[in-house]
Amino acid sequence: MFELFSLQQILLIGLVFVWGGFVRSGLGFGGAVLSLPFLLLIHDDPIFFLPIICVHLLFFSTITILPPYLKRWFSSQTPTVTAQSTINWYYLKRCLAIIIIPKLIGVLGLVSLPSHILTGIIFCIVALYAMSYILNKPFISKNKVLDVIFLIVGGYVSGTSLIGAPLIIAVVAKYVDKRQFRDTLFVLWFVLVLIKMSTFIYWGIDLQLQQQIWLLPCAAIGHVMGLYCHEKLLQGDQIIFYRLLGFMLLIVSIFGINSSFSAI
Repeated sequence: MFELFSLQQILLIGLVFVWGGFVRSGLGFGGAVLSLPFLLLIHDDPIFFLPIICVHLLFFSTITILPPYLKRWFSSQTPTVTAQSTINWYYLKRCLAIIIIPKLIGVLGLVSLPSHILTGIIFCIVALYAMSYILNKPFISKNKVLDVIFLIVGGYVSGTSLIGAPLIIAVVAKYVDKRQFRDTLFVLWFVLVLIKMSTFIYWGIDLQLQQQIWLLPCAAIGHVMGLYCHEKLLQGDQIIFYRLLGFMLLIVSIFGINSSFSAI
């Protein structure tokens, strides 16, 4: 990376990964969808950044979920872990059953599409998300047929770029209790990202392991900040937060779309 980028670009990439770590632990989702557009403005190649984001998600979801889960398991004198679990295993299995096939199809699209086309698609999707934040009209699933459609499309988008979270969350939020929401999503992301990582390894894609050495601490800084701010974000006025975020993402997406499709 130090040979590929200037010092200014390296500093910007580090800051974006701090931001991604903060969003991931603070909101429970969005580490990819809210950081990938900024990374693509620095370097127009999703395949370069996605393996790094995948490793970070696997690592931080594990250290967030596993320690308290093991603590409850070993501290309980009777096997009551199911009642105490912060993970809705029942709905998680149902959700995965719907998502898994479109997820695999999306992964195949990831390794076959030219990078500038994939980048343009990502920016278009992010622009739609940004408008939903600005207008305070999030994607909402109102019936079971729409539930399935959202999960299928979200699974496919997750397979191509890891930014299918808003569509999947629109469904999961209806059926999962708030106390189980974040950890259930973390397990879901872990499984989906594990599939993508397996595909990266199979196709011989560079996992950018050298870049993990210094980018993981950057994400860790954001992760700690997000954990600290998690409760405050939930209790505060999230409409204003998401609206400002939406304007920022929309501006980035407009520049990104123009840059990506001008290369076609």
